[in-house]
Amino acid sequence: MRNVIYSITLLAFFLFVGCSEKKPSKLPIIGYPKIVNGDTIQHTIPDFSFVNQDSQKVDNQFLSDNIYIADFFFTSCPSICPKVKKQMLRIHDEYKNEDLLKLVSYTLDPKRDNVEILKMYSSNLGVDSDKWHFLTGDKGEIFDLADDYFVVAKEDPEAPGGFDHSGKILLVDKDRHVRAFAEGTDPEDVTEFISEIAVLIDEYKK
Repeated sequence: MRNVIYSITLLAFFLFVGCSEKKPSKLPIIGYPKIVNGDTIQHTIPDFSFVNQDSQKVDNQFLSDNIYIADFFFTSCPSICPKVKKQMLRIHDEYKNEDLLKLVSYTLDPKRDNVEILKMYSSNLGVDSDKWHFLTGDKGEIFDLADDYFVVAKEDPEAPGGFDHSGKILLVDKDRHVRAFAEGTDPEDVTEFISEIAVLIDEYKK
């Protein structure tokens, strides 16, 4: 039921963006809110703690002063990951001088994607390790977290590389709210997403 509600919410957001004739002045909060004691509680990304390619702990507190872009991948992925990473690189290069923005990529294959592999992978991309964090850790926690980002991710021996996952990239604000997303395999969708990142940056700098 939860996934059905989330799908409806995301579809409504797609329709909102697709029908809008101009860039919104403020981005919506994505996700199904909860009502607790009469108060509306928006969907948030829960606590997590993993390590990046420099063996540095990255958790919610580490990112608390930043907005960030998130995606899920694995370094040996033979299908959509290279396409998504190409678009993530676009975002990295577009905002490489914007200190407010970070990028976070969670591996779905922590058994193989240890710190050393992620370090090599990020070095091959030629990205700033202070800007873009490639995270590894407990596999179960990573897969649970994917659900909170509205990302389909599961092990599947029939899928390319052994994992079935979507290529969504998501924008998260300082309060852990998902504010926008794009299909990372679609360059046109990412172009719109890049403009939405600018909207959220402006929201914090006003």
